[in-house]
Amino acid sequence: MEIHSAIDRPSRKGPADYFTGTVWLDPIIEAPAPARVRALRVSFEPGARTAWHTHPLGQTLHVLSGIGRVQAMGGPVREIRPGDTVWIAPGENHWHGAGPEHAMVHFAFQEALEGNAVAWLEQVTDAEYGVAPEG
Repeated sequence: MEIHSAIDRPSRKGPADYFTGTVWLDPIIEAPAPARVRALRVSFEPGARTAWHTHPLGQTLHVLSGIGRVQAMGGPVREIRPGDTVWIAPGENHWHGAGPEHAMVHFAFQEALEGNAVAWLEQVTDAEYGVAPEG
């Protein structure tokens, strides 16, 4: 058993190569092999979002606070709120982030395949982000 102190795992700013706007990443777990689970608490300031990306074994998001947005490539922009859980299938190209006027915090859970948990792609454009959400 290992206990990881929060003091030893400071928040880190999401890198501009993978995020638009201000995003804070707080690690929860990156389990050593043979375990594959990885989890983060991700805080998006209003208007902040990920780049398009995929996960080899899928991803689960669970919204803790605020109002966010999520979109799968070719699908509608969807609004997400506290208590909502989103399952993103393996290999599904998608993005997620805060709404334009609200911050949003979610847990992100994904598994690594051969050490890789995410493949980052191009940035989400302002035009893609600005589409009014459905649902």
